[in-house]
Amino acid sequence: MFENPILPAIAAALIGGYLLGSIPFGVIIMKAAGAGDPRAIGSGNIGATNVLRSGRRDLAALTLLGDGGKGAVAVLIAWLASRNDGGEWQALLTCLAGGAAFVGHLFPVWLGFKGGKGVATFFGTLLAAAWPVGLIAGATWLLMAAVFRISSLAALTAAVVAPVAALLLNRQPVAALALVMAVLIYIRHAPNIRRLLKGEEPRIGGSKKAPAA
Repeated sequence: MFENPILPAIAAALIGGYLLGSIPFGVIIMKAAGAGDPRAIGSGNIGATNVLRSGRRDLAALTLLGDGGKGAVAVLIAWLASRNDGGEWQALLTCLAGGAAFVGHLFPVWLGFKGGKGVATFFGTLLAAAWPVGLIAGATWLLMAAVFRISSLAALTAAVVAPVAALLLNRQPVAALALVMAVLIYIRHAPNIRRLLKGEEPRIGGSKKAPAA
C-alpha cells in the first residue's frame, strides 16, 4: 500500500504511542480496588497526585508507575523496532512514539479525550528517550517538591529544565520533544498556575474539595 517504508513506521509510532498513552491507569486502578473514580474527587484529575487525595498511597504509587511506564514503553518499543536503522531515524521514531503517548494521556480516546496533566508520562518518556535528561528533570521535581511541597510547582519547574538540559547534552530531538511536552504541561496546568499566583495551590498530601457540580 505504501511505497515509502518511512510513512507506515511513523504512523505506527504515532498511533501505537497514542493508544498506549490513552490507557487511564488511575481510573482502572481505583475502580479495580473498589476505591471509586478519581474523576469524582479532588481536582477530578486521573493522575497519581489526585489519586493520592483518596488516601490510598498504594493506588497513587501504582498509578504513577502505570502513567510513567506507558511513556517509557512507547519509547522502548519504537527503539527496538528501529534498532537496525540509523541513529537519527531511531531518535525520531522514539520521540514521536513518546510524544504520542504523552498526548494520549492528555486526551485519551477512552475517556472522551479528557485526561490527565501528563507529568508522570512526561518523566517516563524522558527517562526512556534520554535517561540523563529524565534524571535531571526528576531531580528538579524532587528538589522543588521537598522545598515547597507543591506538586504543580515542582512539575512546572521540571518542565522548563528538561528541554534546556537536553540541549546542553546535545540531544536535539529529545529537546524538541521535551519542549512540546513542557508547553502542553503549562497549558494543562493553567488552573494550577492561577492558584499558585493567588497562593491557593494545595500542598502534596493535602485534600482538595471536589469541584461543584
